[in-house]
This record gives sequence, structure tokens and C-alpha cells, in this order.
Amino acid sequence: MKRVVLLSMRPARAVVLVLLLTFGGGLPALADEALPRPAGLEPDIGFWRQVFTEVSSTQVVVHDNRYLGVVYEKFDIPASATDSARRRMMDAAAARYEGILKVLASGKRSGLSAEEARVLALWSGRADNDSLRAAAGRVRTQQGLADRFQQGVVRAGRWKDHIQLNLREAGVPESLAALPHVESSFDPEARSFVGAAGLWQFTAGTGRNYMRIDQVVDERRDPFRSSEAAARLLRSNYLALQSWPLAITAYNHGAGGMRRAVREMGTTDIEPIIRNYDGPSFGFASRNFYVSFLAADEVDRNPQKFFGNLQPEPPERGTTIVLADHVRADTLERSLGVSRETLQTYNPALLSPVWSGRREVPRGFTLRLPEGAADAKTVARLAAADPEAERERARKAALNAATHRVSSGETLSGIAQRYGTSPSRLAELNGLSKKNLIRVGQVLKLPGDARAAPSQGESPSTYVVRRGDSLGAIARRTGVTQRQLMVLNSLDNPHRIYPGQRLRLTAAPGGG
Repeated sequence: MKRVVLLSMRPARAVVLVLLLTFGGGLPALADEALPRPAGLEPDIGFWRQVFTEVSSTQVVVHDNRYLGVVYEKFDIPASATDSARRRMMDAAAARYEGILKVLASGKRSGLSAEEARVLALWSGRADNDSLRAAAGRVRTQQGLADRFQQGVVRAGRWKDHIQLNLREAGVPESLAALPHVESSFDPEARSFVGAAGLWQFTAGTGRNYMRIDQVVDERRDPFRSSEAAARLLRSNYLALQSWPLAITAYNHGAGGMRRAVREMGTTDIEPIIRNYDGPSFGFASRNFYVSFLAADEVDRNPQKFFGNLQPEPPERGTTIVLADHVRADTLERSLGVSRETLQTYNPALLSPVWSGRREVPRGFTLRLPEGAADAKTVARLAAADPEAERERARKAALNAATHRVSSGETLSGIAQRYGTSPSRLAELNGLSKKNLIRVGQVLKLPGDARAAPSQGESPSTYVVRRGDSLGAIARRTGVTQRQLMVLNSLDNPHRIYPGQRLRLTAAPGGG
């Protein structure tokens, strides 16, 4: 439902464009277009279904990277193993099967060991020497994703209605609402090694075609805006390729890349393209994008079948207002009566320069607020704010800003507690990124309203993980960076946390 509120505003000082609308809430489901599911791809779909539902992140599957139905082994990795130890175990397993296949490819068929006989049987009907030699070059390891997928099912409840609405309005099958399971496990904090970010894992290059991405705003981080962009991109892919399997694969490989595949293969049929196309950069991820999506969609439609009784998070409900002028974050806090932490939680697209006060929320930005936070009275108060007066207030506050020199054993969260502010606000004010740790002797700027509190003993030093939590969300909620959480809790993998786990937020006295 939408509602429009009209206000009388002074032209030079108007801050709110005065369009308010609600977001979240239930939506009627429409009949979904059935997506092709070729019988020849069922082994591949089954492989990904197993990875998503039966193999946890402490387990590894060794398999053929072209014929996913050929699985050599599933083995466990100790939960305490470091990333490097895990990698060595996976490499050793792959090398073992490469060696067995090379022995078989040499023509050995008698006097086989039990392992050699078992591997040969997996290739029944395709066990000639040339085929086995080729298979030796295709051994791959895949870490399980079942625990991450389960967490994604829980998190997805916050945005699923909005995603389906945008897909429906764009003429895209609603089943594609399951695609973030493949891309990010519905973790809006997810970031890939190539710089793709957010729920839908847009790269900056592609994302700028649909969203604002700069030093002030990165809408890839906003599940609502990035979902709108994803619907438009998927629709664009379909218009270019006239096939949903191709359009979905193009989400990973690009529409141009899929047009090249169609030309070279002489078909728009997804199965022969997946099986036989060997074009530039059409690697394992691109070949498996469609089949892994089909598996994710199957699990997403009936998560209880695979995971038992899961309770998705409730839809994120709230209100949006569109800003007609630049406005400071502290002006929003005062005018709307909403804490900075709440503003940050509802507006993840706004980057640290906004929250530190170095930059303003830009004109035209759609600000998200909790339900009921933007009634006519508070919006009128924001509309009456004088941007120039607020900037002058900020300049004076900066001149009078206090400082704190870091002492041995202090943490950012402890300093924030002492001065009645938040760790995230201190970090932003001092230009600290998630990779930065404070050091002894460092001089930190404090907010103008900071006041040293009398010592009352230790501040809260632990956090108990709840169902659906991600480490990124915990970092945002507590003001301790994700990297600090990993160091303080000896975590090698940010995804390996579990409900009930108690995380340390501060260093133990004397270090450690």
C-alpha cells in the first residue's frame, strides 16, 4: 500500500520530498512460470541439492567437474581446522583420485585394489582409457553449504515478499526469488573475492547500470534496492536471449557471453550448452549456475522437507521518505527521533563518510525507517530543518570536538561505552575501516556530544548468537568489526557460527 503526504515547505530549506510509502508485508502469490528442467541435467541438480541440504561446511565432496553424478568420496574436516589445513586436506583428496584415475587410464584392469575397482565402477559404460585420462583432469572438491543454506532460509523471510513483488512487476518468474541462495545465502554483507557485493552479488560495473554506487552510497548493500535492480537485469537478459535458462545463466556469464554460446553451439537448448560449450570464461560456475539454481529453488519451495521446522524471520516492514535536499545524519537523528544505529540498520547503502559527518545523505535518496517512525509530525519537523544552519552547527561541533588517546588494553567498544557513544560511530568519525584496529597512543576524535562516564566496571563483553544471525549482522549490531570478532573468537570462517554460541566482544584483561 502507498500513501502520499503533501507538505508546505520553504523552497530553500525543504528536506523531504514528501513521498511516503510502506514496504514489507504480505503479497498475493501469482502462478509461476515453469522453468525447463531437462532430464539429462537431473544428476547435476541432485548433486547441488545434496550440497545444499546434506553436506555441511565441515564436509567435502570429491567429484567430477563435468559429470556431477560421479562422486568419489565425501569426507569430514575437523571443525578446528584452519583454512590452510582445510585446503591441504581437499587438495590431497583430489590428488589421490587423480592418481587412481591415471593408473586406470594406463590400461590396468586386473589386480585392482578395492579403491581402484570402486572408482572404475563409477565410470561403468565410459571406462575406456581416454575417458579415464580426461576424468583425471576433472577431479574437483566442493565444500558443503547445508548450514549456510539453512541460515539463508531463515534470513530470506525479511525480504522475500519484496523480491517476489519486484520479479512479478518485471515479468520475471517468481521462482527466481531463490537465486540469492546461490549467490550469497541471503547474506546482505556477503562480498566475493572479485568485489561482488550484497544479496545479489552485483559487481560494481554491472551494478552501476541499475543502482547508485560511489563513495557515499552503494545500493548493492541494500536488499531492497538491489532486489529491484536484479529484477530489471533478469528481465533485460530475457529480452536479449528469449530463454529463461539462458537469461538465468547470463546473470553469471553475461548476456553477451550467452549470445556467443548460442552462436557457437547452434542451439538455445541449455543442456548441450552446459555439457559441451567450452567458450572463454565459461567455467565451472557458469556451467553450474542454472542447475544449482534449480536445486536451490526446489529446496526453497519446501525447506521443511530438508531441514525440519524452520522459522523464517518476519518481513522487514517500514516506511520510506525521499529526501529533496542533502541532509546530515545527525539532523535525521534529531528530527526523526531515530537512533543512528537504527538509521544504519535500515539504510545499509549509506557508507561511512555519511555516518562520520564527512558527507551528507544525498538529495533524492530514499530513506528507510521503522514502521511508524515517519508520521506527518516527524516528517514536518524534518522538512522544517535548515540545512545551512545544520552545517554551521556541525562545523562548530567539529571545532569543539574532544579527543581520547588510546591506552594499552583498551578496545573501541570500551572507549565508546566510556563516552556514551557507539563503536560504529567512533570508527566512522575517525575513518576506521573494518580492517583497522586501534593502537596504543592513537588519538581518537570524539563526537561533540560525548561525555566521559564514570567507571562502572566492565561493559558488556559477550554476545550470544541467535538463529539467523550472520557474523556481519552481529558486527553491525555490536559495533565490533567482523575482523575483530574473528580474531577475538579464533574464527577461521565467518560463516561457522551457531545459535547459542557466546562470542567475545572485547579482549580479555592483559590481552588474549
